[in-house]
Amino acid sequence: MSVASPSAVYARRPGSADLPGGAPRTLADEHALLLGQVAARARELLAVVSRGGWPGAELAALAGYAQAEVLRHASDEETLLFPAGRSEAATRLARDHARLRAGIELLARAAAGEQLLSPGGLAAATRDFVGQLEHHMRAEEETLAAQRAPDGVPATVALGSRPHRWYPLTEGPVIDLDALPPGQAVAAAVDRLLRVRRGEQIELRSGTDISPVWREMDQLSPGRYRFAVLQEGPDRWRMQVTRRSG
Repeated sequence: MSVASPSAVYARRPGSADLPGGAPRTLADEHALLLGQVAARARELLAVVSRGGWPGAELAALAGYAQAEVLRHASDEETLLFPAGRSEAATRLARDHARLRAGIELLARAAAGEQLLSPGGLAAATRDFVGQLEHHMRAEEETLAAQRAPDGVPATVALGSRPHRWYPLTEGPVIDLDALPPGQAVAAAVDRLLRVRRGEQIELRSGTDISPVWREMDQLSPGRYRFAVLQEGPDRWRMQVTRRSG
């Protein structure tokens, strides 16, 4: 059982800045990075299904990435790249975004146990989503490129949206702030904590004081998180953050 061709050829097109430390320069670079991440998670999910198992962790990883990165990217595109006066083509692409949102919501509901799917049904939904995403990205690139010079469509991150490299560096139960890009560690940690589910715990680790993270979280979402200092310097700081159930 295989994913419907989000191949390495697409994910590694010439000029693609898809290395973890490099920010994509063009929309094509950005699409390649996102599709590569989605396809890798989808392959892991389908591999478990093909062995007769239920891919709970793999489904959560795919749905989590799609919700945090693909949905945000679609929203950023509509704000930053689509022309102010909506053309017919831009309206069509916006409808594609709505269909992608529906596919992601299905995967998210299945991951949360709110949507019952058989292994075969989940595999079909996963392949459909990845194929739809690849088709949409190609169509979007062609539509927007027709309005500019070749390779002239900038990545949304080049226009000020959140860097995509934050997600893999903050995924999981432990966030090492020292591994994040200098000057972006607090913002990246806050972004991750705002996605934490009720009752979920995250441990922050750093070689410097972590207090700027909890101060910002307390301003953005007062009372919704519990902070427990596990280690307070002088060489390492560790803090456990729990989103309250209430």
